[in-house]
Amino acid sequence: MGSRKCGGCLSCLLIPLALWSIIVNILLYFPNGQTSYASSNKLTNYVWYFEGICFSGIMMLIVAAVLLVLESDNNYKCCQSENCSKKYMALLSMIFSALGIAFSGYCLGISALGLLQGPYCRTLEGWGYAFEGTAGRFLTDSSIWIQCLEPAHIVEWNIILFSILIALSGLQVIVCLIRVVMQLSRMLCGTYSVIIQPGII
Repeated sequence: MGSRKCGGCLSCLLIPLALWSIIVNILLYFPNGQTSYASSNKLTNYVWYFEGICFSGIMMLIVAAVLLVLESDNNYKCCQSENCSKKYMALLSMIFSALGIAFSGYCLGISALGLLQGPYCRTLEGWGYAFEGTAGRFLTDSSIWIQCLEPAHIVEWNIILFSILIALSGLQVIVCLIRVVMQLSRMLCGTYSVIIQPGII
């Protein structure tokens, strides 16, 4: 019972993480609150993968909702045996938790690539990726950020938001991984062991 309550708390934790992922991803489309760069397609290409909106956002909300339903007390009636039903629900919970790892892992990977690539900005040579060939070294050398002339403070904007997305999706991966381990241990370590009715022996 305690492990199910813990699992429910972990599932609830996925909801605010998903909502924040959606908000942060949307902010990436509007540097400094301006809409002109999105309408003219002058944004880093990695924002168009919708990693925070779809995968770490909407898909994770669906995963969280399904996991909460599976943790409900009213779902252990799919088989004739209560023990069978619990194992079936645990298996479904593992599958959806694994999907959660895949969705949030996708967001984590794309956000990391976006962070390392750097922003799409206007330099003295025109629009392009000013730091694409630096292998992420620009992240620790703020003196070269002035190469990006427009949008203003776009380097800081991208670093902060992509870093937040990495942190949020990383937490989602951890939460889903904990759920997989919990369900696996419950199935293998006897939490759902066969119930022996009195008088059988």
